[in-house]
Amino acid sequence: MTTARSTVGFRLSYDTKTLLLALAAGLPALIVALALIWTGDIGTRVQWTLSVGITAGWVVAGFIARDQIVRPLHTVANMLSALHEGDYSIRARPAREDDAIGLIIQEVNDLGETLRKQRLDAVEATALLSKVMQEIEVAVFAFDGDRTLKLVNRGGKKLLGREDDLLGKSAAELGLSICLDGGAHRVMDTSFGGQMGRWELRRSSFREGGLPHQLIVLSDLTRALRQEERQAWQRLVQVLRHEINNSLAPIQSLAGTLKRILTRKPRPSDWEDDLERGLSIIADRSSALGRFMASYTRLTRLPAPRIAPLEIGPLVRRVAALDTRLDVQVVEGPPIRLGADGDQLEQLLINLVRNAVDAALETGGGVRVGWEQAETDDDHLDVWIEDDGPGISNTENLFVPFFTTKPRGSGIGLVLSRQIAEAHGGTLTLENRTGTRGCEAHLRLPLKAA
Repeated sequence: MTTARSTVGFRLSYDTKTLLLALAAGLPALIVALALIWTGDIGTRVQWTLSVGITAGWVVAGFIARDQIVRPLHTVANMLSALHEGDYSIRARPAREDDAIGLIIQEVNDLGETLRKQRLDAVEATALLSKVMQEIEVAVFAFDGDRTLKLVNRGGKKLLGREDDLLGKSAAELGLSICLDGGAHRVMDTSFGGQMGRWELRRSSFREGGLPHQLIVLSDLTRALRQEERQAWQRLVQVLRHEINNSLAPIQSLAGTLKRILTRKPRPSDWEDDLERGLSIIADRSSALGRFMASYTRLTRLPAPRIAPLEIGPLVRRVAALDTRLDVQVVEGPPIRLGADGDQLEQLLINLVRNAVDAALETGGGVRVGWEQAETDDDHLDVWIEDDGPGISNTENLFVPFFTTKPRGSGIGLVLSRQIAEAHGGTLTLENRTGTRGCEAHLRLPLKAA
């Protein structure tokens, strides 16, 4: 019997429980009132009238109490149901904020407003992302775990040369299986949609609906490489034309002059001296042209660095002592060992120190060289060289091959230096010092072998 009563009580709705509790709260007062009425010295008709009226009032008061408690909860439930269905426009009438129901309704209203703003932001962000995805030139594909296409942008359709509905097709049907296998980041020489080219592949994973997907981004490198190749050839031809013309123009002029001297009858009395001077100039220009070609060959045949343990301190001190034109000051740093090609690194520092000394001699200033561990990255070394020279007048052509402002410069020192730095996985920068005259060079190298 106890179990049956518990089950029945458990099955009662919240509304019924609230009504029963309200009636139970007023039941003692009802019993007392009825007892006073029926034990009092009044007529029977009056007793029944009062009894029915009081009982009816007790029942009505119970229902009113239930409605006052349950109705706000129904309102909150309706609002939460609307939020669950994605309708964030429903708001409850503001209630007093100094009671519990008022606070609940206010919080639900605030929650609805927050969700509305979040959904609006998400819709706008999704629209922007969709627009960007369609407008970018790179091809973007998304495949699910069964290698079925779930997303493709306009660039992807253009890559495959198809305008039909591609969603739902397998990677094998689209010829993209090669993109889902192998390295996640690589360059491929292959054909897509009948178009042969070089492509950069980037593949990453993401989850949608709790299931793994793969995102593929394909970038066409052929056009960019051809453009870079064309520009490189144009720069090379411009440099070669400039240097060769500088040598051939005086040679051609002197050859014509000497030919006229030799064919003149009678010849001038000093024709032998003119001939000797002209041939000497032709020999000098030919030698200069030969040195230029040797420098170009050296620039294009830099060997790969042979990495070995290297102490940076002794190397910097040795390079600073090589140039005897000026006492180069060495600012000692911490003892640091790194993996590098000692010969190449020494040549790099020699070029930088020589340039700094040349600049300092113009103004009578000094040169300082030092090293330290990089401030932002403990795994890198920073070697710096600063001078008190006039500074750099043209920073755009610093690393242009064969560009030089020195009368006898070859224009390949800084280019070779940067190639050596990059071959070691590092960087080389030159810039004017701030707040004072002069230039500073920074060589940043990884401490581990490149």
